Amino acid sequence: MTRRFVSPRMGAGIAVIVLLAGCTPFSKDGGFNAVSSTAKERLGKQAILIKTDADRDAVAKQTQELLSKPLSMDDAVQVALLNNRGLQASYAELGLSEADRVQAGRLPNPGFSFSRTRANNGDLNIGRAFSANVLSLLTLPLAAHIESRRFEQTKLETADAMLKVAAEARRAYVNAVAAGQAADYADQIKDSADASAELASRMRQAGNFSKLDYVREQAFYADSVAQAAKARQQARSAKEKLTRTMGVWGTSAQYALPDHLPDLPKDRPPLQDLEQFAIQNRLDIQAAKLRTQSVASSLGLSKATRFVNALDVGYLNNYETDKGRERGYEISIEIPIFDFGSAKVARAQAVYMQSVNRLAQTAIDARSEVRESYSAYATSYDIAKHYRDEVVPLRKTISDELLLRYNGMLASVFDLLADSREQASAVNSYIDSLKDYWLAETDLQQALGGRLPPPLTHSEGQ
Repeated sequence: MTRRFVSPRMGAGIAVIVLLAGCTPFSKDGGFNAVSSTAKERLGKQAILIKTDADRDAVAKQTQELLSKPLSMDDAVQVALLNNRGLQASYAELGLSEADRVQAGRLPNPGFSFSRTRANNGDLNIGRAFSANVLSLLTLPLAAHIESRRFEQTKLETADAMLKVAAEARRAYVNAVAAGQAADYADQIKDSADASAELASRMRQAGNFSKLDYVREQAFYADSVAQAAKARQQARSAKEKLTRTMGVWGTSAQYALPDHLPDLPKDRPPLQDLEQFAIQNRLDIQAAKLRTQSVASSLGLSKATRFVNALDVGYLNNYETDKGRERGYEISIEIPIFDFGSAKVARAQAVYMQSVNRLAQTAIDARSEVRESYSAYATSYDIAKHYRDEVVPLRKTISDELLLRYNGMLASVFDLLADSREQASAVNSYIDSLKDYWLAETDLQQALGGRLPPPLTHSEGQ
């Protein structure tokens, strides 16, 4: 659609507005401050948008420093925020959205047409016309406001994507360390089974061991070899998953992990009003609110322009040989006989209701996710604490007592070997429960918007 100027006086006024509209600037940070601030406030980490070779070199240097020592959970998250290429790709959404915002604040370029014709009788006709989009000028403030909201929405969505990558890195780290720890214990069980099978073989040769007991020991050893190989492969796969999440390769992929997961916290802090905290804190809910507000503004724009499909106003400056110079203007407008714009408005209303319902569903899902993740968080802590304080100490006591009996010749070496396998099994169960706790804490943090609320003090809990 083309709209044209009415007169030189109007053209002068519109020229001023065009000048102001054309000055809509790009922001200095490109919207990335919202992401970096979220990373600092909610994760205590640094998020960097890599644009130049200097940025890339700084990231590489920082990454090497983090990977030069056994990797901690926090360091794994930081490496992922610096190197995950999928995350860097999502940052481009900020540039796309800001370009739309700036474009919405600027009018289309004006048009100029020129014609020169000569009749058979020699008369010369010269036509000139200058045109511009008047309707875009009228709707410019609202259109710019809509795109500004969409830009704010994109900031929130990009920051939320960053938080999801951080949570994915935490999960991958927990799984990798737990898998490595489980593989080490599987090797210990295999070594114990190997020693037991070798002793059984010697005693069988000496005639002091039945064939049934001998075969049982051999079968257990054969099974432990397979289980150790499976555990080692799972550890390698889990570490590769962590490597992909962190976005490292080459020599950087040769990092070292600690031998065990972080210890279980001494106490589980009391947390209350988590659903309300999530509603206020989650970026996806904030983005959905802005999306709904943008759609509502867009609906208002659709209603305002429903009847005006094409409005052409132009300033003319023509010249003919026999008539001389002619000045004036022309107006053309589509007559809404077949299309009254009702379909456009109905579509906008449907989009608005769709956005409203999606916002409501997002809030409902968030509340449910908080309840589910908190239940898993509390239960996994209690189970891990039970293994730490009850099961593992009891298994150690049994081992100590059995060793005393062996020293008093009241227990055999096979009893010691069998007990070591049972103790390793108990430790493996504790590793699994500890892994479940750290994964559940990560899920709870993500359900709450990337962080846990500060624990209540004693006075606040009363």
